[in-house]
Amino acid sequence: MKLQSLRARLIVIILTPLLVIAAIAAAWEFRNTTLRAAEIFDRGLLSAALAISRDVAISDGDALSSATRRLVSDTSGGELFYHVYAPDGVFVTGYATPPRPPTERPTDATEPLYYNATYQGRDVRVLRFQDATTIDGVSGLFTISVWQDMQVRASFVRDVVARTIAVLSLLLISVALIVWFGVRLGLRPLLDLEEAIARRTPSDLDPIQRNVPEEARGIVATLNALLDRVARRISSKDEFISNAAHQLRNPIAGVLALAEAVENAPSPEAAKSRSAELVSAARDATHLTNQLLSFERAKGSDVTRNGQTLELGQLCETVIERFQSQSSSTANGIDVTLRPLPEEVHIWGDEVMLQEALLNLLTNAVTHGGPGLSKIEFDIEANASSAKIRVRDDGVGIAPEDRVLAVGRFSQAKSGPGTGLGLPIASRVMENHGGHLSVAASDAGAVIEIELPITSDH
Repeated sequence: MKLQSLRARLIVIILTPLLVIAAIAAAWEFRNTTLRAAEIFDRGLLSAALAISRDVAISDGDALSSATRRLVSDTSGGELFYHVYAPDGVFVTGYATPPRPPTERPTDATEPLYYNATYQGRDVRVLRFQDATTIDGVSGLFTISVWQDMQVRASFVRDVVARTIAVLSLLLISVALIVWFGVRLGLRPLLDLEEAIARRTPSDLDPIQRNVPEEARGIVATLNALLDRVARRISSKDEFISNAAHQLRNPIAGVLALAEAVENAPSPEAAKSRSAELVSAARDATHLTNQLLSFERAKGSDVTRNGQTLELGQLCETVIERFQSQSSSTANGIDVTLRPLPEEVHIWGDEVMLQEALLNLLTNAVTHGGPGLSKIEFDIEANASSAKIRVRDDGVGIAPEDRVLAVGRFSQAKSGPGTGLGLPIASRVMENHGGHLSVAASDAGAVIEIELPITSDH
């Protein structure tokens, strides 16, 4: 399950490594405390044994000093037990029956011997050593045994480790609380930004101008870039709708006037004649509408989603065949030829939109080439990174001062038939495919050049 809260995510991200570190620290503290406790308690046993040996020698085994009794009764938080016997095995003082030592003993009996044993059903730690002294006239090595319950050591270790864990837990809880409440304070600039955006109206697409943390400036910059694209897109839509309404007004008015003329025709012959004019006007209006839709579709075409690898020569052949089949009457007597490269040239693109663009170039040439137009040539060139299609005709051509006007929407180099959208549609399609369209210089006729990037993925 994904955490949706930023505070919860930060707590998990921060506390998880801290918990691991705390666990390692607790384990390390337990080990070190256990070693220190063993050293401290063993030294306590040795100190008590030396004190008992001294007092026994001084008092001839009769009594221990008050300082030694205090040491025995509470050494490192627990009572000590002791036992002393003479070289001949006679009991001198202390508790009866000390814990038995291990079977293997050190060769030097005077060295202190530490070992673990069981005393009255409890685990104990024992120190046994021999000290040369004289007690009540008896001289030799007296054996002193001192032992203590192991539970005392375990309690000491538990207390130290528990305090360590308590401190670590307090630190972890403090970090969690700081993160929980600190994130709220840290996010206040973003919450203020959210509130400011929420107060905006749908028409307010101005860039956001607010002070935000450095980490959030990229988000604001991206959002401003998006607002800018949306604003330009809406502006383009508004302009297109305005231009489309203006362009469609006259054709629709003409269709309506012809329809009324047919309705009010004085005779069947007049009605039939006016009906032919009405059909022609309706076709022109339909063509304009289709061109408007094609221009808008070309602007929003998603080449990444709809694209495929295309062979450029085959694409041009298909377009020429479509043009000849669809325009048999208007293009009668016009020779359309293709000069492809010997090798195949592949591009990545939306086949439908590319065919639409190339068809518009052919239609545009026929519409504006003049009565002397007799041939249109497709010439393909390519280099390592791009391919170029040059569409050349032998018509009236385009004057240098009219080249920019020719590719503007709803504009024509010279007044005449057509919608003024043929070249703009083709130009927009090329831009969507990472290429461009231009009107080239020519001594005779018009030359339209299209450049597209090529691909090796085929």
